[in-house]
Order: sequence, then structure tokens, then C-alpha cells
Amino acid sequence: MKETDREAVATAVQRVAGMLQRPDQLDKVEQYRRREARKKASVEARLKAAIQSQLDGVRTGLSQLHNALNDVKAIQQSLADVSKDWRQSINTIESLKDVKDAVVRHSQLAAAVENLKNIFSVPEIVRETQDLIEHGELLQAHRKLMDLECSRDGLMYEQYRMDSGNTRDMTLIHSYFGSTQGLSDELAKQLWMVLQRSLVTVRRDPTLLVSVVRIIEREEKIDRRILDRKKQTGFVPPGRPKNWKEKMFTILDRTVTTRIEGTQADTRESDRMWLVRHLEIIRKYVLDDLIVAKNLLTQCFPPHYEIFRSLLRTYHQALSARMQDLAAEDLEANEIVSLLTWVLNTYTSVEMMGNAELAPEVDVALLEPLLSADVVSALLDTYMSTLTSNIIAWLRKALETDKKDWVKETEPEADQDGYYQTTLPAIVFQMFEQNLQVAAQISEDLKTKVLVLCLQQMNSFLSRYKEEAQLYRDEHLRNRQQPHCYVQYMVAVVNNCQTFKESIVSLKRKYLKHEAEEGISLSQPSMDGVLDAIAKEGCGSLLEEVFLDLEQHLNELMTKKWLLGSNAVDIICVTVEDYFNDFAKIKKPYRKRMIAEAHRRAVQEYLRAVMQKRISFRSAEERKDGAERMVREAEQLRFLFRKLASGFGEEMDSYCDTIVAVAEVIKLTDPSLLYLEVSTLVSKYPDIRDDHIGALLAMRGDASRDMKQTIIETLEQGPAQASPDYVPIFKDIMVPSLNVAKLLK
Repeated sequence: MKETDREAVATAVQRVAGMLQRPDQLDKVEQYRRREARKKASVEARLKAAIQSQLDGVRTGLSQLHNALNDVKAIQQSLADVSKDWRQSINTIESLKDVKDAVVRHSQLAAAVENLKNIFSVPEIVRETQDLIEHGELLQAHRKLMDLECSRDGLMYEQYRMDSGNTRDMTLIHSYFGSTQGLSDELAKQLWMVLQRSLVTVRRDPTLLVSVVRIIEREEKIDRRILDRKKQTGFVPPGRPKNWKEKMFTILDRTVTTRIEGTQADTRESDRMWLVRHLEIIRKYVLDDLIVAKNLLTQCFPPHYEIFRSLLRTYHQALSARMQDLAAEDLEANEIVSLLTWVLNTYTSVEMMGNAELAPEVDVALLEPLLSADVVSALLDTYMSTLTSNIIAWLRKALETDKKDWVKETEPEADQDGYYQTTLPAIVFQMFEQNLQVAAQISEDLKTKVLVLCLQQMNSFLSRYKEEAQLYRDEHLRNRQQPHCYVQYMVAVVNNCQTFKESIVSLKRKYLKHEAEEGISLSQPSMDGVLDAIAKEGCGSLLEEVFLDLEQHLNELMTKKWLLGSNAVDIICVTVEDYFNDFAKIKKPYRKRMIAEAHRRAVQEYLRAVMQKRISFRSAEERKDGAERMVREAEQLRFLFRKLASGFGEEMDSYCDTIVAVAEVIKLTDPSLLYLEVSTLVSKYPDIRDDHIGALLAMRGDASRDMKQTIIETLEQGPAQASPDYVPIFKDIMVPSLNVAKLLK
């Protein structure tokens, strides 16, 4: 207490010090005293009220405890009295055992009397129930069946209560009501028949279906009541529980499975489109069934059955099982595509589960896949393997068919622009297009894989195409009279290369996404180079044909006959122009290159004639005439090839200038300037060799041996460097096998 008093005094001092910090606050001391007095009075009043409240509560509690004690004593006394009375009445209870047995017998007899009418009328009720079942009066039949079962179960229960071990009486009752179980089974068969045809029945006679559901509901209630009684008594009547609701769903499951499996009307042997028909029938049946179930069937079943959701799950499981069975069969490539397209696309599309009439009950996003990812992957692998084999076979067959066209007596067809072509590119890319369209129906990934496969096989195919074109050329060279339309079909082969290039670009643009294009381009070998090589060889074969016909006239060049006046170049120009009239059927990119190559080749053959040492001029007059003739013929060739190239709007390479430059060397009258003229020639054409110069000087016929030796040795000391864009023309010209020493002589 002293400690508390000290703390109170210290607090009061601190509080007063806080109030009297300034001199002017001394005037308010009385005011502060009154305020503190009021606070003290208020606190004391609250303390008194709180203490009084607690005292009242304690007083009430003590009173209740006293009353409770008195109640406990009274109950204790009552229990003692009851115990005493119970001990005194034991003998009395034992003496009432006979009364108890009499009561049980009375109860059984009362039940027997109550069911006596039913017992004697059992045969008649059985006949009536049988007739009702046969006439389809299922509700009435079930009512009578319930009466029979109720009488039987009541008697058996009373017998069970009286003497559960008396099997003889139980067997007697069961045998007397033996027809009851048969009627139950017969009624169940009728119910299952209606349920098997529920989707048809609900349209024609929904009342019958409702009756079936009501019967099943009654039986479910009876089952529940009997199971509840079993917990209390341990008695279960024969044939219970029936579990007809569970059997109903089992029947519906089996019906759905049978309906789906039964839609396969054809086999591969009878109809190549058997799977397409089978899947389409499934789609139509399932969609129609679910629409009927959603709109009509749900009205015939209690809501807690969730009949539509149950049927939806059943159909999905049955479809999944059927798709698994189909996937396990040895399917062909087109059948795999049909199956995967149906499973991955059709099933969830608006044509089936995504149909507006099934919404919102059916959410395709929540449907499980019909086939697992592993099965789909295995099918795709099989498809790609089969497709690879098929494409190889198709390409081989297409090439064989095209080769047969090459030996025909009639010219190939022309396209809308008049260019010769065969049907090969159209056949090949139509095949590719069909397979890509099919793959696109399944997935973007498969479409890309098929495109890669097509491009890979195309690359291999072009190598075979190139080989066959070479064999075609070689066969023709053995007998140039056959095939009759060799030139036209070789033109078509060249044009096909351009068509292939355009078709490949079109195919990539149509079926390849931009983000995947770069990867595909890098992973695929370039086919443009192969196609250009085929076209180049084809053009070379056509030019070979031209120059084989010109061989006789080329051999006349630089001979005495030529010097005296030959029309060999005229014939050469006419022949080339005639051939290029046929070559007008070649598409422009290749025809342009072909004209340039023909131009170069013609000049090269002309220069080869110069290097053949067929003539050696004996006088300046002959050299002048020969040189002037060479210049005129160079202009003839220039005019010809400019005319042929006029449609391209570009200047042709001036190969003919080479002939003019050579003619200038021959025409030179002052031998002392010969070295300078030859040096100019070599600087223009760096690929000219010393044997070419030797042959050229030998053709002049006036250069001394020392002069020839000096010119050749001097030129050898400082060979000219070719410019990067220089096209060699002397490189492939061979001089007859005379060494330089002999030429100098």
C-alpha cells in the first residue's frame, strides 16, 4: 500500500507541475481543484457500481449452485427407487414370456390374414401381370408385380422374425411365389427393350419412356427401403436389390456402343471409300442422337439423372474406343488422313460437337481427345512412311508416262502462250497439291512436313529426269531420224524446267508460312541449280542438233572453194534461223541464253575453221579477198543473231568482232606491223594461245620463220590478263596436232 501511495503522490505531483508551469495559472488553482474533485467523485461512483454488480452476480451464482445440489440429491433418490423396483420386477418379466410369444404369433397371423386374399389370388395375379406385360401395359403390370412382391416379402419377413433358422417354411413361401421372379425378369426385358430404342421411342411415344423411368424410380425407392431395413433386421428379400437404375445406364452404354459399331456397312474390298462413309454415318447418327437427347430425352428423366451428360460421356467413350479400334487396323494412307481429319477436326467442328444446337451443354474445349497423342503420332509416322513410298512410285510412273510421249509421232501440246510442254509438271504438282490439301485438313505441322517431303522427293526426281533426258539425247544421236519429234520434245523438256521452278515457288508461297520459309529453304537443297542444269543440257542438245546439220557447211569454210565464192555462211544463217523458228517455242529465259550460246558457238566454229590450216594465202590479193570475205560473213552472222535477239530488248555480245579482229590480222599488208596487230589481238582475247597465233600466221602465208618465232616468244613473255567479265572464245578451239615448230615452217 505504501508503494502504491508513493506512486499516487508522485503522479499527482507530476500532474500538478504540469498544470502550474506559468505564473498566470496560479489564478486557476481553485478551478483546477473543483475539476479534479468532480473527476474523483465520478471514478468513485463507477467503482461502487462495478463492485455492486459483481456482488449481485456472486449472489445469483451461489443461489443456482444451491438449487442444483438439491436437484442432484432428488435425482439420486429417484434412481435408487427405480433400481429397487427393477430388481423386484425381474420375476414378473420372466412370467410374461408366454405372452410375448403369443403377441409374435398374433402379429404373424394378422399379417397372414391381411395377405390371405393376395395369397389365394397369386396365380390369377400372375396371369394378369403376364397379359399386361405382353400388351405393353408396363405401369399396370408393375403395380401388380409390386403387390405380389409385397405379399411375398411380408410373409417371409414375419417368418424370419419368428424363426430365422426355419429354412423349410422360407423355401415354401419362396416356391409358392416362384413366378414373381420370372415376371420381374420379363418386365425388365421389356424395360430394356424400350431403353435400347429410347431415342426412337422418345419421338414416337414419349409416354412409354416416361413409364419405364417411373418404374425404375419405384424400384430404386424399394431398394433403398429394403437396404435400410436390412441394417436393422438383417433381412433381405430374394432378388433384392434389383439395381435397375444402374442396369439402365449399362443398357444405354451397350446400346450406344452397338449403334456406333453397327454403322460400318462396307469393307475396303467392297468400297475403297468405306472409312469415309463409316465416319460420316457416325457423325450424322451421333449428332442427331445428341440433339434428340438434349431436346426431348431430358424431359423424360428426372433432373438428378443428368441423362444428357451421361449420354454425352457414353458417346464420347464409345467413339474413343471405336477410333482406337480403327487406328489399330492396317490403314492405307488416305484412310489414315480420313481418320485423323475426323478425329482432330470434324469431331469438334460445327458439323458435330460444336453444333449450335448442342450448346451450351457441350463445350468442345472440355472434351478429351478421342485418340491419345501417342496413337496420333504413330498414325502420322505411318502416313508419312506410306506417303513417301507412294510419292516415289507416283513420280516414277509419271516420268515413265512422260518418256512414252517423247517418242510419239505428234508434236507436244502447247500452253496458252504457245510454248511446248508435256503434262509432267501438271501431273507432279497436282499430286503434290492434293497431298498438301489433305495434310492441311489435319494440322499445320503435318502440312509443313508433307511440303518438306514433296520438295525432297522432287529433288531426287529431278536427278532421274536429268538422266532420262541425257539418255533420250544419246539415243537420238545414234539414229538422228528417230524420234520423229525429237527437237519439239526436247524443247518441251527445257520448258518443263521453267514450269517446275515456277510451280515450286507457287507451292511454297501457298503452303508455307513466312516464319517457316527460311528454315525450309535452308534445309532443302536448291532445285533451281538442278533445273538450270537440265535446261542447259537440253539447250545444248538442241544446239548440237543444229551444228550437226551445219557440219558439212562449216567444213567448207577457209577452203579454196570458200575463197573462190561459197554460199556456206548463207546456208548456215538460213539453217540457224529455221531451227530458231522451232526454238521460238522455248520459254524466254532459256531461249535468250540459247541464242547467246548459239551466237558464241557459231563464231567459235568459224574461228575453228580458221585454225584448221585448210588454206594458206599465197598473195596479198588473196589475203585481202579472204579478209574482206570474213568481215562480210561476220556481219551476216551479227545481223542474224541480232534479229533472233530482237525480242529481248538487249544487245547481244559482240562475238562477231572476234572474226573481224582475226580478219584484220590476215588483211594486214605490211608484215613489219604484224607483231603490233597480233599484240592487239592477244590483248583483246587473252585466252588465245601460241598455237592459235601460229595457225593464224601460217594461214597468212607470208610470215617468215624468224618473224613467227619472234612474235610468239615475245607474246609468251608478257601474257595478257583477262578481265573478270571476259567470256573465253578461243579456249575450246583446238589446233590440229602439229607442233609449233612445224607451223613455223
